[in-house]
Amino acid sequence: MLLEVKDLSVSYDMATILSGISINVQDGELVGLVGPNGAGKTTLLRAITGLVKWEKDNRRGQRMGKITLEGQVSFMGEQISNLSADQIARRGLVHCPERRRPFKEMSVYENILAGAYLLKKNSPEFKRLLEEVYSLFPILKDRGRQISATLSGGEQQMLAIARSLMGKPKLLCIDEPSVGLAPIVKRELFERIAAVARSGITVLLVEQDVAMTFAMSNRNYVLSHGRLVSEGTSEVLLQDEDLRKSYLGL
Repeated sequence: MLLEVKDLSVSYDMATILSGISINVQDGELVGLVGPNGAGKTTLLRAITGLVKWEKDNRRGQRMGKITLEGQVSFMGEQISNLSADQIARRGLVHCPERRRPFKEMSVYENILAGAYLLKKNSPEFKRLLEEVYSLFPILKDRGRQISATLSGGEQQMLAIARSLMGKPKLLCIDEPSVGLAPIVKRELFERIAAVARSGITVLLVEQDVAMTFAMSNRNYVLSHGRLVSEGTSEVLLQDEDLRKSYLGL
């Protein structure tokens, strides 16, 4: 078992965001995590990767209300629940955040380089990883000197994934990659994510586009209002008409 989450609950002050979530990801899988807006998908990813513990409200420059986490998260057999986000990432559990978030004043190449904090620049391993990233996203090689803020939304999302791949993930958690993208751009992006999975990297994909996620996933979890309502292969889940109408929008 690569990732195992047991009875994970997250509360902000008196509000329960996640309640008793248990999921797992096996080595080599592409697992989808789907559900409506507000289901708690992003909070689950942030709790798994250690980010929820110190998330700040930038408007006030201080911690949001009291955050309470319960449950266990194990990665490659090791309990990581109390580790920092940096320690978790160094173990190979890498988070690709929602809304792309490139370093906008830096070039495409500089953004990619920023993801390679575990590697020495120009080392054989760095060069190998860089070539793998460029083979997955050839447009980024062509745009290496371009300032990342000038990229299209789809290109910025590819850059965010490429930057994450330079962190040598054993499990790559990708959060809402298709938000705000045109359908044709979305299809190309999902093809690239599927290629990442085929390259041998395990993927946990949080996504609102259920149809595209189900088309390429091995298994799926469905969240709603902070609770796990169903799990299984795409074929099994799509046979449940109530689930399709109530939670999947299909």
